[in-house]
Amino acid sequence: MPEPILDRESIAERNAAPPPKRISRRNMLMTLGIGINAVAAALFSVPIIGYIFAPARRREMRADLAWVSLGQITQFPEGETRLATYRNPLVRPSDGETANIPCWVRHISADKWQVFAINCTHLGCPVRWFPQSGLFMCPCHGGAYYADGARASGPPPRGLFEYDYKVEKAELFIKAGQIPTLAQPPSVACADKPRRCTCA
Repeated sequence: MPEPILDRESIAERNAAPPPKRISRRNMLMTLGIGINAVAAALFSVPIIGYIFAPARRREMRADLAWVSLGQITQFPEGETRLATYRNPLVRPSDGETANIPCWVRHISADKWQVFAINCTHLGCPVRWFPQSGLFMCPCHGGAYYADGARASGPPPRGLFEYDYKVEKAELFIKAGQIPTLAQPPSVACADKPRRCTCA
């Protein structure tokens, strides 16, 4: 089959059109390297951006550090220590049952209460109340605490952590959303008993 005869314009167009661009190995690797570095830079920038905007998030969280009800005060008879549970105000949908946080409520007198975090101050294991001996005891490493939360024996460095509480309309509230830590000052229970507690 004979080749079609091209006029001058067709020949000029064919010569003016750039040849198809071939990607060299060097250009391909350079583009791939830039792409991987861009992804890495984005991943590294996430914590930095989070750090920069953390103060704004902290202001939001202060609203969540709310007073949470533990129930009616009639649930906690005077002279007894009972287990109570509250829902963490900073809950996320994926938290499930782990957002239900237990605590120990001690009703000392008509208007005097103590609310203890359930965690041992040694390694955070849950302590149990034994009314027969009047002690909170940690089953993991043998830590023991008096009824007022002061350290009795074992490896814990201090007494049990206490929540702030208030009573309104015959209902007991605690300041939740902020788990007590060793960075907070010693518990009030320990402060007035220096001979029984070495945590101060």
